[in-house]
Amino acid sequence: MTRRNLLGGLMSGVALAAIPSGAWALSADGAKRLVDLIVADINKVIEAPTSEAAKIAEFEKIFVRYADVPTIARYALGVDARRASAAQINGFTRAFQVYVSRKYGRRFREFIGGRIEVQEARAVKNFHEVKTIAHLRGEAPFEVAFLVSDRSGRPKFFNIFIEGVNMLLTERTEIGSMLDRRRGDIDALIQDLQNIG
Repeated sequence: MTRRNLLGGLMSGVALAAIPSGAWALSADGAKRLVDLIVADINKVIEAPTSEAAKIAEFEKIFVRYADVPTIARYALGVDARRASAAQINGFTRAFQVYVSRKYGRRFREFIGGRIEVQEARAVKNFHEVKTIAHLRGEAPFEVAFLVSDRSGRPKFFNIFIEGVNMLLTERTEIGSMLDRRRGDIDALIQDLQNIG
């Protein structure tokens, strides 16, 4: 996994971040302000002189505080979510939350010295696209684009693209592969996700 993909994961971990309804009307400026908050939170964790464990814990707090975790988890589980019981959905959601936090949080230190610059926002059909430029040490700058919608009733990021790569779809594909290796056993997947990292 490259540092670019990891950065995408860190950002997508907060990429469905939600601001309480009424904080501002969804517009290009509102979408850009939301991304400013996301970037600021991520940068604080990257630069904080804390241990790996503390960074992972902080990243999970950000993920839980701002993200629509149930929606993200259900998307990652894909069509298999339709056959899962309520208990399995709840178990998978919690396991996925921990899995994402550990997977990306363990490598925060690789981004120290880098920065993310919010560029511009524009309306695209019924959502907004916010473009940012990521600068990592030893790599050429690259684009990270956030897609923002208020279809749920409040502004949320519902996807992120790293140089055209759909990060949420990437996670969905990975979870699907993990489930296939367990012959479709959702309970086994949940248990293994809890033990990863």
